[in-house]
Amino acid sequence: MSGIVQSGQTGRRDGISDADPADGLGVTNSTPHKEPSVAAKLNKTMKVLVYGLNYAPEAIGIGKYTHEMCAWLASRGHQVKVITSYPSYPDWKVQAPYNNRRYGREQRDGVEIIRCPLYVPSSPTSKGRLAHYASFAMSSSPAAIWHALRLRPDVVLAVAPSLLVAPAAILAARLTGARSWLHIQDFEVEAAFQLGITSGNRLRSGAEFIERTLFARFDRVSTISAKMIDRLVSKRIPRTRTVEFRNWVDTSLIKPQDRLGSFRSDLGLAPETIVALYSGSMALKQGLGTLVDAARLLEKQRPEIAMVFCGNGATRDDLIRRSTGLRNVRFLELQPQERLSELLSMADIHLLPQRTEVADLVLPSKLGAILASGRPVVAMAEPGTQLAAEVEGSGLSIPAGDPAALAAALIRLADDRAQRERLGAAARLASQARWDMHTILSGVEESLVALTSNSARSAPLGAQAQQRG
Repeated sequence: MSGIVQSGQTGRRDGISDADPADGLGVTNSTPHKEPSVAAKLNKTMKVLVYGLNYAPEAIGIGKYTHEMCAWLASRGHQVKVITSYPSYPDWKVQAPYNNRRYGREQRDGVEIIRCPLYVPSSPTSKGRLAHYASFAMSSSPAAIWHALRLRPDVVLAVAPSLLVAPAAILAARLTGARSWLHIQDFEVEAAFQLGITSGNRLRSGAEFIERTLFARFDRVSTISAKMIDRLVSKRIPRTRTVEFRNWVDTSLIKPQDRLGSFRSDLGLAPETIVALYSGSMALKQGLGTLVDAARLLEKQRPEIAMVFCGNGATRDDLIRRSTGLRNVRFLELQPQERLSELLSMADIHLLPQRTEVADLVLPSKLGAILASGRPVVAMAEPGTQLAAEVEGSGLSIPAGDPAALAAALIRLADDRAQRERLGAAARLASQARWDMHTILSGVEESLVALTSNSARSAPLGAQAQQRG
């Protein structure tokens, strides 16, 4: 079965088809499976121009998934070029040894990468984020159009956030006669207003109008869950032009391991300690303060339950400050990919917080790796949301922002080892059935090939003008 679901196809809408999905958690530089590609079977290879803010070596979030997709397509014989920025997520500073003052070019896993300079705020305020996105759009738009004219791609694939790359992606496709595809990792416009990052009814109406207008200009619009597809349809995108393109996990690399690894000893945690782990980016949308509040309750009720936070992001320093004096809380830096499976296996229980305001605007992509580790998860998800559906049978769902409910759920699982093992085994099976990297990326390739093959390539914009003349 394909790893993508498009309207009109048969298949599970909740199955094989975040943030910051950019909350993503997984292994970068995974080795693609060496099976015959769809393109090889059809004797069809593509030239693909991918355009987006985030890319490797960012180890989590959108950059991880865009990189793995591009590496996969290149390994299948397609020519892939990426227009992106210098890596700065989730630390909000450009990684060494990159020089953010000029354009750059590099090769990685068979993909040509064009790096564009941008402004990186030291503190990601609403104005700082907007300047960050706008500076990348300004520096990268000429590069995207120039390289599209040189490459003459079959398809231009833009990745949002940030939606500010969409105008140049649309123009690049029109100038070269390429097909256009927009992949949405989260609905950033709605999320910004729902989280209070920005406000104003008139501003929101205008921003949502521009969003709908841009969406409508693409030949295909994909996103990462069935509920998010429904949201696209509510924005007047015909369902026949939508594609459910899930994030994924390499289940051959992320798999259950011994819980008593070196992380526990390094953190001073006894073998009998029940570890509740949060691993991923630390940003506003997660509502991580609820976890600290639950840890404060547990310190008094059940001190043998420890909470471990692993990762970086805008709210990390505040979380450390709020946790001062709590003996049942530990912090770890973001871990290298070769230790990720060991890290996730340290947990007895995984934590997946999400604020109610962004339910079904994002789907935490870290969930795939959590499930693959074979441990149960406690998710903050209301009934009927995509996240609640994803964790059903693999963990517990509780109301968002309720530290007492979180503490009660952790105590329930801590006291029932058989339930933890049963839910963990189901989680592993769910990751293999619904989050498998090979199945999903094969579906991506199949959909791209279909998009570029089912109709004649459009005439470039200049040629269209000549024909009209």
